[in-house]
Amino acid sequence: MLEREVIQQRGFRNVHQGGKPAGFQVRFRLPGYRGIWLSMEEGFEVTVDGEKFSRDQVRVTVGGRSYTQDEMTKLGEIHWSTLEPAILTVSKPGGLKLGVHDVEILEYHRVSYIPYPPEGGAAPGSFGGPRIYKRRMVLVR
Repeated sequence: MLEREVIQQRGFRNVHQGGKPAGFQVRFRLPGYRGIWLSMEEGFEVTVDGEKFSRDQVRVTVGGRSYTQDEMTKLGEIHWSTLEPAILTVSKPGGLKLGVHDVEILEYHRVSYIPYPPEGGAAPGSFGGPRIYKRRMVLVR
């Protein structure tokens, strides 16, 4: 079941590798009313409690398959449905501490019928440009 908010509380959790916390996951649903081809998604910047995670620390899972953000931009045959949140898996040794966190996701995606604005030409949140979403989240596991 999808939550109303773009950043989903459900699925916000630490991930483990070899029995130790190796990062965390957060789910992100498409803000629009229709799905997009994954190649139209240019990527995500994730910040938690002021700590920014680089592009290469974030993998994206759609349709049960995980991709780097660079791979994602080349996948014109993979469709991301509005009914399925993408799982953003962020590499962070030790994961996040349990408790309340401020999560910010900057999403970049192209709209096929609107030209992408020139560098610095559109304010975050404007149509066809990067959009910023924020939510206070509780990590319980």
